[in-house]
Amino acid sequence: MSTSEVAPVPKPAILRRVVISSLIGTAVEYYDFVLYATMTALVFDRLFFSALDPGLATVAAFAAFAAGYVSRPIGGILFGHFGDRLGRKRMLVLTMAIMGLGSFLIGLLPTYETVGLAAPAMLVVLRVAQGIAIGGEWGGATLMVAEHAEADSRGRSIGLMQMGSPIGALLSTAVVTAVTLLGDDALLSWGWRIPFLFSALLLVFGLYVRVSVPESPVFEQAVSADASGSGRQRLPLSAVLHRPRTLILATAVGIGPFGLTALINTYMISYAKGIGYPLTGVITASLLSSVTSLLTIPLFSALSDRVGRRAVIMGGALAIVVYAVPFYSLVDSVSFPRLAVAWILAQAVQSAMYAPLGVLLSEMFDTDVRYTGVSMGYQLAAVLGAGFTPLIASSLLAGDMRSAPLVVIAIGCGVVTMLAIWLMKETRGRNLASRIHSR
Repeated sequence: MSTSEVAPVPKPAILRRVVISSLIGTAVEYYDFVLYATMTALVFDRLFFSALDPGLATVAAFAAFAAGYVSRPIGGILFGHFGDRLGRKRMLVLTMAIMGLGSFLIGLLPTYETVGLAAPAMLVVLRVAQGIAIGGEWGGATLMVAEHAEADSRGRSIGLMQMGSPIGALLSTAVVTAVTLLGDDALLSWGWRIPFLFSALLLVFGLYVRVSVPESPVFEQAVSADASGSGRQRLPLSAVLHRPRTLILATAVGIGPFGLTALINTYMISYAKGIGYPLTGVITASLLSSVTSLLTIPLFSALSDRVGRRAVIMGGALAIVVYAVPFYSLVDSVSFPRLAVAWILAQAVQSAMYAPLGVLLSEMFDTDVRYTGVSMGYQLAAVLGAGFTPLIASSLLAGDMRSAPLVVIAIGCGVVTMLAIWLMKETRGRNLASRIHSR
């Protein structure tokens, strides 16, 4: 395919359907993600690891959380391969089904008191299955929007899709807040199951919308080219690994936003409780940060269409390096207003790094390896940036709630993203039907 060929011009109505479908898929993904992370911090140590002392139980709970992240690259490889070979839509229907069903089944699990070690084992199995599904979900959802959208508004379209992240987080936090009002005894007995069982309703609605979405026109154009004899990659993973620099940069650029997500969302609940904040205050601050994302994600995504992907992400990475110390100083004050302000500002910084990430990765890979490349880059960043961060943080701070290690982690993640962006070329406006490299 020559670089002069252009992708088909999308119809606005089709693009809207695609954006809504991907937004719902992202919302379901983040609902499951935030729900599991929150329950890990609140009750999973007591429900599934109660044989251990409290400190080790918390570490074990976050280790199970990390298992879901470790399995994500497997999903990226698996669904990326078939997404590049068979199409984006089929894989997205399958990943959503696995993801939602996994959450529903977690809500049915027996606890350690009932079946002993089988309980945490089943939890880990379901978490790994979810991780595999999530590994293919985000990349496919992002590509469906990117490959339907026009080049000059691609960032804005993906930004609308990525509003599913705060929507899912808000919904999860709201449902968890409701069940915590039942009281600790009811929460530990049966209340914790309700948010997981509720995911079945989200799954049914999400699948209904997703099935009606048409396949990516850029992918269909690649299929037509294959039928004409130009050929597509038989092993997309091999082609991606053959150009390791692109994959390494795609992974490194995501370390900053994922590392910060792990610190301010996943681990913050445990940390804030540990230094004396009441649970209601922590949940309220979390809700405010999610509302902030609803504003900042589309803002920074649209901004990347104007000034470029590199400038926006570099600004966010530099901001967290500068802000890490003041952020934890505000949090450590054990003042709710300061916690809320600190969290809101940190969420805005995270959005600056995260919002353009989907469009940037989409523009870094060719059509016949794009699903694999985007999924692998994103999920490897998720593993390295967020998968082990809560586990490392809880291990370093076990029995001694000092914020200094957290500051170092935040700054380190920001520096990695800064270096990756510095080594990259700008991708804004790239024609996704063209090729970056010749074979």
